[in-house]
Amino acid sequence: MTNYFNGTIQTLETRVADKLSDYRFQHSVRVRDYAVKLAHDNGVDEDKAEVAALVHDYAKELSDETFLSVIKAKHLDSDLLNWGNYIWHGVVGAEIIRDELGIEDDEILNAVREHTTGGAGEMTPLSQVLFMADYLEKGRDFPGVETARQITDQSLAAGVRYQIVHTVLRLVKKETPIYPKSITTYNYWLNRGLLN
Repeated sequence: MTNYFNGTIQTLETRVADKLSDYRFQHSVRVRDYAVKLAHDNGVDEDKAEVAALVHDYAKELSDETFLSVIKAKHLDSDLLNWGNYIWHGVVGAEIIRDELGIEDDEILNAVREHTTGGAGEMTPLSQVLFMADYLEKGRDFPGVETARQITDQSLAAGVRYQIVHTVLRLVKKETPIYPKSITTYNYWLNRGLLN
């Protein structure tokens, strides 16, 4: 049993697997494995990290209509209507996780909300773990991933800084709109987590 879900981790895995394609579920398992490692290395509750990582993409494959109905029904920030799945599956997904899986822990739900955008300011160690585990899980293969892993092994905060800087740079190069919270996260972390 886990303290954060009314059932075993195996039951939670089954619930998540039933909601996702095999591709997305395997990603979630790899994020779980990396999150538990980062949690262990950084003194973060490993059970919380495991639950947060398993469910972080629980809503990823839902329809736009589902997200829009949840945004309206729960009276979430109306600016969310201007975005899409990349933002919704975390921010709105946390509400769906609470409703469908009965996970009530605010730290876990906030980590899910922040796993793509960052926290727009200080992030709990759990949020930092999930943010980095999603970015660095062993299936990731992008230019700089090994550098990012090495930096994160030295300092979780330095890893967060590395990720948000490189993510914003990538979005600017693509000339794509950037969610305001991601810009605020960038500004907050730019001078934090620097390795000496």
